[in-house]
Amino acid sequence: MIEILESGPFNTVQDLGRFGYRDIGVSASGAMDPLAVRIGNILVGNDENAAVIEVQTFPFSLRFQRRTVFAVTGADGKPQLEGSERLAWCAQIAEPGQVLELRQPPRLARSYVALGGGLDVPIIMGSRSTSLRGGFGGNAGRPLAKGDRIVVGEDPEIAMLPATGLAVVEPATALSDVFPALVDGVLPIRALPAGEHELFTKDGEAFWSQTWRISSRSDRTGYRLSGEPIKPVASIEMRSHGVVPGVIQVPPGGEPIVQMSDANTAGGYPKIAGVIECDLWRLGQARIGARLCFVRSTHAEARAVEQAVTRYVDDVKQTSRMVKRALQVMA
Repeated sequence: MIEILESGPFNTVQDLGRFGYRDIGVSASGAMDPLAVRIGNILVGNDENAAVIEVQTFPFSLRFQRRTVFAVTGADGKPQLEGSERLAWCAQIAEPGQVLELRQPPRLARSYVALGGGLDVPIIMGSRSTSLRGGFGGNAGRPLAKGDRIVVGEDPEIAMLPATGLAVVEPATALSDVFPALVDGVLPIRALPAGEHELFTKDGEAFWSQTWRISSRSDRTGYRLSGEPIKPVASIEMRSHGVVPGVIQVPPGGEPIVQMSDANTAGGYPKIAGVIECDLWRLGQARIGARLCFVRSTHAEARAVEQAVTRYVDDVKQTSRMVKRALQVMA
């Protein structure tokens, strides 16, 4: 059991998402930075899809009711346990009554708290993720609030974990050869031209060449981008069609919308591009007001990035297994 001591709007329980129900209007939800969730869960000995806490409004704090292994991943801030700074991207042990605090990170948007055993909230449509728009899943379909108590699943491996456990090099550093760094403060996001790209002709090139800013009207459903408007060569009427996270639509005003984790299940705006799946976590860590540009990618490049991420995750898994075997031998 954990008790929430301090929280803000939009801090929720999330896993990797709720899939297979878009045909009945249910969005996938799930973490905005799924890579951080996968690594955090591996560090504490969970299945990659175990439910975690997604923190995007700070400060945030919780109290542990029993001895618990935890890891904080995602944003670039140092968590504090009982007022003492601890490493992020590292398995840690909390004793009963201790308080974990997360403060506003320097650059990135979201932190994730993975707990050994996972958060034991009901599974709805195959997922523990919170759907804020639907009002279900996670913590009774709503954000976490002061006084909430969340059950944590049993963690049979905690007895063999060291007080300071396994740590990993965070993905942005470990995968710096496949994830390009910011250029003059602008985040490069790779995307593929989408179905209606040709409708924009010269404005299509303006989409790729200019710098966009994430608008304050953005949320988990979609990032609205501010910049020089782009418009199709002629007004068109389109039937609504299915959309997924990463799809970039252009409404009549000409400023694109990137569909995110709580993406609409259908929409009729023309699609100019789609963010490659492995870059979505970087977009999920971009703050309101951040600047970004879209880099035209290829299916081959998207596949190569996916393979690099898979190797990284597999390496973390293998290292985790080796540590557990060593601890079992020592025990």
